[in-house]
Amino acid sequence: MALPRGPSWEVLDDFERFSQVDDVFNRAFWDPEIATEAARRFFGSYREQLTEWRTASGFGQRDYAIRNAAWHVVDVFAEMHDGDDLRDGFLSPLTQLRDGPEEQFDMGPPEEASATVKQVAGVFGADLIGICANDDRWLYSERYARHADEGRPLNLGEGLDNVIVIGQAMDHDLVDTVPSALSGAATGLGYSKDVLVLMATAQWLRNLGYRAVPSLNDSALAIPLAIQAGLGEYGRHGLVITPEFGPRVRFGKIFTDAPLHPDSPISFGVTEFCESCRRCTEACPPGAITGGSPTSVKLNRSAIGGVRKWTTDGEKCFSYWTQIVSDCMICIRVCPYNKDFSKWHNRLGRRLAATRLRRVMAWLHDRLGYGRRLRPRDWWTGSTSRRT
Repeated sequence: MALPRGPSWEVLDDFERFSQVDDVFNRAFWDPEIATEAARRFFGSYREQLTEWRTASGFGQRDYAIRNAAWHVVDVFAEMHDGDDLRDGFLSPLTQLRDGPEEQFDMGPPEEASATVKQVAGVFGADLIGICANDDRWLYSERYARHADEGRPLNLGEGLDNVIVIGQAMDHDLVDTVPSALSGAATGLGYSKDVLVLMATAQWLRNLGYRAVPSLNDSALAIPLAIQAGLGEYGRHGLVITPEFGPRVRFGKIFTDAPLHPDSPISFGVTEFCESCRRCTEACPPGAITGGSPTSVKLNRSAIGGVRKWTTDGEKCFSYWTQIVSDCMICIRVCPYNKDFSKWHNRLGRRLAATRLRRVMAWLHDRLGYGRRLRPRDWWTGSTSRRT
């Protein structure tokens, strides 16, 4: 169950499991250093229409309207059990599922069962599907109960030995309008689509007699699970870079006792490329992304301890989100892997990035204008950042 050992991610002997209480978004509800008026305004903007609209392009009423509409589906599930101090998909697993039969359907050998899982999840809309063993290092040491303002046991259950990791690609053009409220629609839509895929796939497994617990941002760290499931490599900006969509992906997971065969971690040159690339570091407004080598230094309590990796300062990152009253994905927009890889020339560039000619790929990325912001008002008139 080991992650690829190397310069971008290495688990050390002093590793500490992460508490969801210390997630920077949760600290915005209990930690005076993070729970500022700006943070309250940020969260409130997803529920209530702002009375004052920013004059900057991409932060008008129609931009916030589409962002909040994209979040609506996942928000409906998140708020179903709010009175029980649960928040489905964010502070606790998704729960709107039916029980299945006691007898388990024979899915065949693990390799065959895994292929069937990927076929079904793909039909339900998953863009990426990988499988790994359940690694308790990445389970939260406790979940956060927001109303009680305390940590509580996960209660995920025993015997869920496998994890199905689902990836949803975010809309390329929306991402390229960042920073803007408009770009936040890509994030919300990714989560809302994830809910459909996770719940439908989990219910299918339950209908076959297996246990299946669908999870969005709750219960465990998605990034190391996605890496273990062979969906991508770890990048300097702290995100998984996939061969198909670069870092433009949202991940969910399903914990199950179905007998599955795990995928293997992959390597396609990301670590070597990120060692020389600093575009995300240089573009980050609050300076939250390291420009140095991987380190095990824990920047603050919202960082995981005991892992040597490139580390993003979550406090600085979230502070900028509260300033612009929307989420930020500038690091994704400027990443040279943020391309449409259905195009042959972008696939060629991806191959160059894995060779000693990686600097040529980086130069071409800049020379051809990739990573530039698509003006939100141009998006509204139908313009696109994608190239033929």
